[in-house]
Amino acid sequence: MALNDYFDGLQHVGIPSKDLDKTIEFYKSLGFEQAGLFHNGDNRCAFMRYGNLTVETWEGDPVAMENGSINHISMNCTDVDKAFEAAKEQGFDVLDDEIQSIPSFWDNGIRFFNIQGPNHEKIEFCQIIK
Repeated sequence: MALNDYFDGLQHVGIPSKDLDKTIEFYKSLGFEQAGLFHNGDNRCAFMRYGNLTVETWEGDPVAMENGSINHISMNCTDVDKAFEAAKEQGFDVLDDEIQSIPSFWDNGIRFFNIQGPNHEKIEFCQIIK
């Protein structure tokens, strides 16, 4: 069992936003479409899509406002439970004690976990619940 058995490509790149409305308008001006706008508690999260590239941007988290400020890249996970076990078995630096979930995203929510890369980049393995 290997972690790469349970994802099939890049799902999105996560960038926290200082001003979500301004960020949405910026990406729209580049030709992106708003693929989704969701609430997560008191905060909002937008998914902006251009072709096969999706940018997740959200309010409520600290924003570095300097180069290198991408928060995470997310792999499209096909089986998050098996991927979580594989990540632990392979000895990756798993940042979550358990699989996380956000039920308000997409139609039926998401389940995900994160690992730490060698440059302190966060790599998320996210399954959109069908």
